[in-house]
Amino acid sequence: MPIARDVSLQPFNTFAVAASANYFAAITSSEDLRTVLDDAAVAGQPHLILGGGSNILFTRDFDGLVLKNEIHGIQVVKEDNAHAWVRAGAGEDWDAFVRWTLKHRFYGLENLALIPGAVGASPVQNIGAYGVEVGELLEQVDTVEMASGEPRRFHVSECELGYRTSIFKQPPRDRYFITSVTFRLRKRARLVTTYTDVARAIAEEATDALTAEKLSDIIRRIRRGKLPDPAELGNAGSFFKNPVISVARLEPLATEHPGMPHFLQPDGRIKIAAGWLIEQCGWKGKRTGSCGVYPQQALVLVNYSGAAGSEILALSRTIAHSVKARFGIDLEPEPRIL
Repeated sequence: MPIARDVSLQPFNTFAVAASANYFAAITSSEDLRTVLDDAAVAGQPHLILGGGSNILFTRDFDGLVLKNEIHGIQVVKEDNAHAWVRAGAGEDWDAFVRWTLKHRFYGLENLALIPGAVGASPVQNIGAYGVEVGELLEQVDTVEMASGEPRRFHVSECELGYRTSIFKQPPRDRYFITSVTFRLRKRARLVTTYTDVARAIAEEATDALTAEKLSDIIRRIRRGKLPDPAELGNAGSFFKNPVISVARLEPLATEHPGMPHFLQPDGRIKIAAGWLIEQCGWKGKRTGSCGVYPQQALVLVNYSGAAGSEILALSRTIAHSVKARFGIDLEPEPRIL
């Protein structure tokens, strides 16, 4: 298969920042990948695996080989009375896949509607929203080990899933090329409506029969109201993870800032709303040069017009420094920064 030279990466990242790759190959199958790995022209080159480009910030050109995951296909691999096991190619668009599951009456992913990116990124990030994490529905991840070219299957128990992390994010990065992801979905919906925004929207909907399909539509409306469409305004969704702190650290903070949103985690620690911290520091809606903080959601950094990745990174560091100075809390970026 052809390997292209000096390819612009601007169309392949949702921040829409300018960058280029020395080598670029679109991978549509495991066979494509093995062909590229055997090509002497790129032997020994650093490599970067790229999905939907919705969780990466380029601050420079990539001096190596970019492998764009374009493996498609969705199939039901088995069923029983309660569940369906659905395998999706890693290059499938995530929200299109969520819509497919609902169309076929397979449930569990409805709260994860409209998250940008590809299916292959879902276990890497252990994506989550509105009370659901993808790890709760994950069955297995099929990969190719880059060093050997051999297939390797990870059961969910082997994926080392955590808050926005997994074994696939641990160094060395891009050790495994994800080819497909299999989900264990329910045939009877079990709706999760505990988040305040969701509960409020449901109440305003005034519907007698809430279905998974209606819940998914409600969540799409909530997300559209808070988050910009990357096709219209460059962004990578939430730029910072919500920090997790101990109960001991929370007590003085809650006393000093009684309105601070915080949520008890299963491990007994406390998750703090990063967007609230950033907003309290005066960043919401603030613009610096060609980039800024989205007016409807302080967690989202946006590229207004031709910002370089280095500008967006500098803004993020300034924001994190101000949060640290005021609250003593470190903010960790969610996107991969190159």
